[in-house]
Amino acid sequence: MSKAAQVQPNQLIAMAAEKLKADKLVDAPAWVNLVKSGAHAERLPQEPDFFFTRCASLLYTLYFRPTVGVRRLQNKYGGKRQHTVSRRHHTKASGKIIRVGLQQLEKAGLVKKLKIGREITAKGKSFLDKLGAVKAASA
Repeated sequence: MSKAAQVQPNQLIAMAAEKLKADKLVDAPAWVNLVKSGAHAERLPQEPDFFFTRCASLLYTLYFRPTVGVRRLQNKYGGKRQHTVSRRHHTKASGKIIRVGLQQLEKAGLVKKLKIGREITAKGKSFLDKLGAVKAASA
């Protein structure tokens, strides 16, 4: 079993977000604090490091799924949109935030683009496994 699978996902994603930000593997775009995360959201993300957390979550998702495209990730990060008269319906998350996050992870060498979707590289797997090993040792 891998080291990343032995740690709670929330803890591993938080550690990966801090590491991505500290090592400057990912740069947050200037506009990311001005847009909602999707049509289902009423407000802007309140977390100051939202983009780094989203990139870490993308990396974690790619770790456990072999090949994933932007559309499938939009469905994963989407949510229920509240309607005033009719019932709620699922809406997709913002594709631009996901796409830019994946492009940033590609530049860092943690993700590679395929003909159909993207997959995690060996460098990306070792990145998460090292963080999982650190967390497992400290627990």
